[in-house]
Amino acid sequence: MEKAEKSLERLMNGYRTFRNVTQNPADISPERRASLAGGQNPFAVVLSCSDSRVAPEMIFSAGPGDLFVVRVAGNVLDDHQLGSIEYAVDHLGAPLVVVLGHTHCGAVHAAIHQDPDGHIRYLTDCIREAIGDTTDEHEASRKNVRYAVDLLREHLKDRTDVKVTGMMYDIEDSNLEVIEDILWE
Repeated sequence: MEKAEKSLERLMNGYRTFRNVTQNPADISPERRASLAGGQNPFAVVLSCSDSRVAPEMIFSAGPGDLFVVRVAGNVLDDHQLGSIEYAVDHLGAPLVVVLGHTHCGAVHAAIHQDPDGHIRYLTDCIREAIGDTTDEHEASRKNVRYAVDLLREHLKDRTDVKVTGMMYDIEDSNLEVIEDILWE
C-alpha cells in the first residue's frame, strides 16, 4: 500500500505542476484548459496501448483537446474501444483515426510466450487472433496494428470523411513509423 500512496503522491504533484505550467511544446496553459470547458474538438483519435512508456499526447506534442485518446493494453479493438472511437468521429468530428502500436509491447509478448489467466487472457486472445502464428514480436506488433486498422476501416467504410492509419512507435529510439502500406488515402 505504501507504494500506491507514493504513486498517488507523485500523480498529485504532477497534477499541481500541470495546473501551473504555461509553457510546453503544446499549449497546456490555464487559458487553453479553460477554453475547453464548453466542449472538445480533437483533430485525431488515437487507439494506443496502455503502456506507460507510450503517451500519445507527448509523442505528438499535443495539448488538451487536441487528441481523443483510447488506451488499452495491446491497443486491442473491441466494442468498448470502437464505441469510444465512434463517439469521437460522429459527435466530435475527428477526421483521423490512428492505431498506435509500439515495440517491446508486454501484451504482444504475453500473447506469443504466455498463457495468462484472468482477464488478461481476453487481451492475449484478441492479439493472437490478429497475429496468427507470428513469433517475432516486432512483426506481431505490426500485424496487431494492421488488424485493428482493417477492423476500423470496415466499420467506418461509409465514412469518406474519416481516414484510418497505423503507426509504430519505437521505444528504444523514439522513432515513429507511419505504416505506409496501410495508410488510407
